[in-house]
Amino acid sequence: MEHAGIRIEGLRKRYGQGDTAVDALKDVNMAVAPGEVVGLIGPSGSGKSTLLKCLGAVIEPSAGRMTLGNEVIYDDGWKTRDLRALRRDRIGFVFQAPYLIPFLDVTDNVALLLMLAGMPNKEARLRALELLQALDVQHRARAMPAQLSGGEQQRVAIARGLVNRPPVILADEPTAPLDSERALAVIRILNDMARRFETAIIVVTHDEKIIPTFRRIYHIRDGVTHEEAGEGRAIERSA
Repeated sequence: MEHAGIRIEGLRKRYGQGDTAVDALKDVNMAVAPGEVVGLIGPSGSGKSTLLKCLGAVIEPSAGRMTLGNEVIYDDGWKTRDLRALRRDRIGFVFQAPYLIPFLDVTDNVALLLMLAGMPNKEARLRALELLQALDVQHRARAMPAQLSGGEQQRVAIARGLVNRPPVILADEPTAPLDSERALAVIRILNDMARRFETAIIVVTHDEKIIPTFRRIYHIRDGVTHEEAGEGRAIERSA
């Protein structure tokens, strides 16, 4: 039985050597359960971006341990040979900007990852349409990204992050470009999707509008994490 969507223990990242070495991460400890959304906050230069890159298997930590479900993926070295497959199959990404491919319609933007992984195109598009319906943007399935509003683009980006049904989603400032109503709508969607798909979601944010919605928050300061209880304020559904 999985005890956590992702667990991080004693994670460290050092850049450089000797007198010029910089410890971007000194002692990071986190655990996010399936179905849970947690906030990760901290000042600029505190290590948030470095931590997200380590979690996303984009850069290699210097020490520590990371567990995804029941599988140890890093323990003072990568334990999985194919990091590209790890990122593709087991980690979803949602960014500040949607980064949709402008010459693909909404459905294919969401389905592309599955197609690249070898799923038949028809099956991939059907799964994409299921997610678009869950996110209430199925009516835009054949639209091109330029035809979407900012809120619609972010919903499509969330669908793309979820389409491979990863155990973990890393969301980097997903509400930064949005007004209060749309920002809270995105957080409500992430919470709904976390529960529906048993996904562990980490949201990196500076957005004061959404911080009160988290039940748990990790502060990172000078490369060290500190856990605290959040307000867990309920998000009212827009009329």
